[in-house]
Amino acid sequence: MAFAAADPAVSTFTLPNGLQGVVIEDHRAPVVTSMVWYKVGAADDPAGRTGLAHFLEHMMFKATDTLADGEFSAVIAANGGDENAFTTADFTAYYQNISADRLDLVLGMEADRMVNLDPGEQGALSERDVVLEERRTRIDNTPEGPFMERRNAALYVNSPYGRPTIGWRSEIGKITLASAMAFYKDHYAPNNAVLVVGGDVTPDQVKALAEKHFGPIPASDRIAPRDRPQEPPPLGARRIEHGDPRVTLPVMTRAYLAPARRAGDQKQAAALAMLAKLIGKGTTSVMSRELELGPDAICVDTGAYYQDVSLDPGSFTLHMALKPGVDPEAAEARLDALIADFIAKGPDPADLERARRQVDAWEVYERDDTEDRANEFGEALTSGLTIDDVEAWPDALRAVTPAEVQAAAKLVFDPEASVTGWLLPARPVKGEVAIQ
Repeated sequence: MAFAAADPAVSTFTLPNGLQGVVIEDHRAPVVTSMVWYKVGAADDPAGRTGLAHFLEHMMFKATDTLADGEFSAVIAANGGDENAFTTADFTAYYQNISADRLDLVLGMEADRMVNLDPGEQGALSERDVVLEERRTRIDNTPEGPFMERRNAALYVNSPYGRPTIGWRSEIGKITLASAMAFYKDHYAPNNAVLVVGGDVTPDQVKALAEKHFGPIPASDRIAPRDRPQEPPPLGARRIEHGDPRVTLPVMTRAYLAPARRAGDQKQAAALAMLAKLIGKGTTSVMSRELELGPDAICVDTGAYYQDVSLDPGSFTLHMALKPGVDPEAAEARLDALIADFIAKGPDPADLERARRQVDAWEVYERDDTEDRANEFGEALTSGLTIDDVEAWPDALRAVTPAEVQAAAKLVFDPEASVTGWLLPARPVKGEVAIQ
């Protein structure tokens, strides 16, 4: 169990049972961020049983063999800490921010709920009602929720990324204690987890505590390879319209299928990430200058987002929120012309140099925030990347050339691999959702 280090402040170790540990030293204040990441997310939900990964996140705050229902959170609060959890398509993570001298306590409770969860039938049923209410509030009762669910379902015709993380309402309602506990036993184990601790600690301290609390837990032979359905070659552009009377201005999102970062080879992903910065990040981006701030401005907001960290191929998304009175068809034509011009000419070298300076600033701020740094490592290590990939990412971004950005634009802006969605102030004439 020798330590390895890239950044002098970052160390790693692996226990014999497979638990991977990452330690980020930061001795400026006597506090720590402790995170346990599991390599299971909503895309690992069994077909027809969406919502299990997210439901189990809720259940992990219930009773164990040694802790009462809600006691985990009560203990953290009583010791001056805060905690929460989150689920995505690729991982589930649990974290605490607390005094450094309470890390022993925290890791003991995390190890306990890794293997000793015992919520009981009533605990499972009550939490299922909580999740159903969460879905109603955050998804069903908002204009954006159903729209984005339908857009994602249209983009990913085979990949489980097309399913909602929280799950479909009809399938959440069928979750039982037995199905949740079976999912728990299939995925929660030290050899499917990453422990990330950042703050006023040393690698030796964290390793010793990990050995004390997680070391006795045996590796599970139920952890299966994450072989998930993949997208077939796209067959054509798709369109969605979703109307809601609560929408005040038309909003367009266009999502393209896009490759993610690959372990040991991040060059293509770095070019896509810089493309997102250049075309749609901030007021100096091409979309902002041409569509928001120019003399012929038609938008109140624009943007671009590249999903660079994901276990399977993800997406590259553009969005526009139109000014009052702007015709959606004309606005879309403007965006298409902007994309065509960018592909033909490539980026302005001055813009790319500005984006490189933004990377410099981001790297400084990222390293200054221990919690952000812990999130970066946890997300990467549960999505197929390595410590070396995380450390090399800023340099990979800075090394991107104008030609590589232009090539990335030609690759990703493929209409055949896209879904254009309009969220409109009124319902379409032929129903709530129209897919072409």
